[in-house]
Amino acid sequence: MSSKHTNDSEILNQTRNIWYPPGGILMWMIIMVELITFFMGIGSMLLDKRADNLAFLKMQSELNVNFALINTFLLVTSGYAVALAVYYFERGKDRFFVYWLMVSILFGFLFLVLKGWEYKTKLNLGLDLHAGGFWSYYWLLTGFHYLHVIAGIVILSLVLFYRNSISLENLEASAAFWHMCDLIWVVLFPVLYLIH
Repeated sequence: MSSKHTNDSEILNQTRNIWYPPGGILMWMIIMVELITFFMGIGSMLLDKRADNLAFLKMQSELNVNFALINTFLLVTSGYAVALAVYYFERGKDRFFVYWLMVSILFGFLFLVLKGWEYKTKLNLGLDLHAGGFWSYYWLLTGFHYLHVIAGIVILSLVLFYRNSISLENLEASAAFWHMCDLIWVVLFPVLYLIH
């Protein structure tokens, strides 16, 4: 099994040129469309915030920055773990590949649990999608991101399940999708929780 991974890595690296992105062009097209969608939503929120800054700030003060900070740690650490998984896969070190892939999945799952807890506390306070301008953006942006994290965990779990036959290109595509989830959260965190 180890030599197969190493051979796949060598073959892929030999056939790639500098213009071929890790994970394939289609995955990067999907990632770009997703990023554009998120950034359009963030831009729209910032424009609406300028129109009624005090109301947005009052609503924003209801957020729990500590939850978001812990979630940032979980998701960024999960992204680092998936990068290590790819690193060890390329070197044929299957035990380390599986370990870091499982760490990545676990931290992604913990992100979902904590975010779900935060959602529950907001709903208990009546701060739902219809509670006002900021809350509409909060729910749409974080909810859309939450769905992406679920999809990412499913993808990484499939990689783990098919680890004996997964190609490097498919692993890299999965990791690229997961890093997109990291990137989006790293932008959402300050925009929603920190910037006043």
